[in-house]
Amino acid sequence: MLSSIRLQSTWLLALILLAVSGCQADNADRNQTILIVGDSLSAGYGLGPDESWVALLQDRLSAEGYGHSVVNASISGDTTSGGLRRLPRALAQHAPGIVIIELGGNDGLQGRPVWLIRSNLAKMIELCRDLGAEIVLAGMMMPPNYGDTYTNGFASLYADLADENDTGLIPFFMDGVALDPTKMQRDQIHPNAAGQPILLDNVWPVLREFLQPDKKTVLTP
Repeated sequence: MLSSIRLQSTWLLALILLAVSGCQADNADRNQTILIVGDSLSAGYGLGPDESWVALLQDRLSAEGYGHSVVNASISGDTTSGGLRRLPRALAQHAPGIVIIELGGNDGLQGRPVWLIRSNLAKMIELCRDLGAEIVLAGMMMPPNYGDTYTNGFASLYADLADENDTGLIPFFMDGVALDPTKMQRDQIHPNAAGQPILLDNVWPVLREFLQPDKKTVLTP
């Protein structure tokens, strides 16, 4: 009888350890997944599959010894409303540890109200935070022909949201690219291949703050 109880206890302990190990593995996978939710600027519009800043990000992570995997859930033409609708499914599917939100540019070009853009982004931040993910906002700006009131309100909403929610912030995702014709495609809206490394350089210093040192692997010759 005593042996039977001990055997049952041993099996119970083994099951507990197995469950804990599984949870730790799930958390490790989550911490190593970077989800990017964006529009054509991140979807690689007009570029080859290996030319976009997202592809370059995966290359840099690997080159610097990080084991993170990048999942690109960006769709050309998307808005904050579209991103908000599809975010829950992406979070459930990939359980990321970090989410980069690069949305709002199309909303602005369509003249959508700043309050609506802000509300959608705030809800996206909340969904990510509920999952336990870190968030990086990619700030955007509108051209001056939209008027001072709109352009100033649009530009400040990213910094305000980042400050209120303690997220990472890329002040202007297109910095160093948007006003340089040599870095833009013919439409002067989408960066070309030469502009992609600059976009990555805009993202990297902010993203690196959220990369866990213990997730960095040591590369051996």
